[in-house]
Amino acid sequence: MDSTSTWARLRNSDLLYSFCHSPMAVVSALLALAIILGAVCAPLIAPHNPFDLASLNLLDANNPPAWADDGSTQFLLGTDDQGRDILSAILYGSRISLLVGLASVLFSIVLGVTLGLISGYAGGRIDGVIMRIADVQLSFPAILIALLIDGIARGLMPRDLQDRLSLYVLIFAIGISGWVQYARTVRGATMVERNKEYVQAARLIGMRPFTILRRHILPNVLGPVLVIATIHLAVAIITEATLSFLGVGIPPTTPSLGTLIRIGNSYLFSGEWWISIFPGLTLVLLALSVNLLGDWLRDALNPRLG
Repeated sequence: MDSTSTWARLRNSDLLYSFCHSPMAVVSALLALAIILGAVCAPLIAPHNPFDLASLNLLDANNPPAWADDGSTQFLLGTDDQGRDILSAILYGSRISLLVGLASVLFSIVLGVTLGLISGYAGGRIDGVIMRIADVQLSFPAILIALLIDGIARGLMPRDLQDRLSLYVLIFAIGISGWVQYARTVRGATMVERNKEYVQAARLIGMRPFTILRRHILPNVLGPVLVIATIHLAVAIITEATLSFLGVGIPPTTPSLGTLIRIGNSYLFSGEWWISIFPGLTLVLLALSVNLLGDWLRDALNPRLG
């Protein structure tokens, strides 16, 4: 199939029609796209590099936004306690928050979909073990599981490696806390699909179970997974910000959105409100736009709604 026919099918699809006729979805997509592009292009559009310690000047610390009385046009949104430009820190910090969110969601999808397929197709004792583990994990909040895993990992790692591996530990901790919803959803869909005629026919011709799961069942259970992933992305970003705010996520020298909010919280009541307000506003807008896109996608893919 050539690209022209693919574009023609997409242009005439019900999904694109629903998107174009949903103002909330369009605005949310544009807002999320603006934040994502700002994060991706941060080295090109950021006025300063917050990672370059040689360029920081403590005399520029706690400068208010440019429109304030003591503000400077050199720092449009002001500076933090280290003299870092807030706008540049937000752009670079959004990269880290998005990276952690996307990577942890991808990890949750791979783990949850794999276990859900195995559980739904195999059934029996394997299904019972996987679902009991999922039930136990569901009894604890995701943030508590992420805190526990992060604490255990930091306790097992040498102190000199903790900061260098903190990003990977954070991705693993958030990812392992969110696989259950994918596994339970895929398990239910797999139990329905495995009894259909095309799966029975594949079994009769001697196709291996792994091939049946990969070629036939997996493509038919990815619709709900896509919706869950869209909503889970916002949760993962907020979880990263929460862990960084609590001081167990990204190191303080790395300007993620949660770290910036935590730093600004110490100065909030002394008048330097911009240090935490602007990163917090960015976090809220990003999570809200992704959540609204997830709600639209859920309604658009549900044939019972409309």
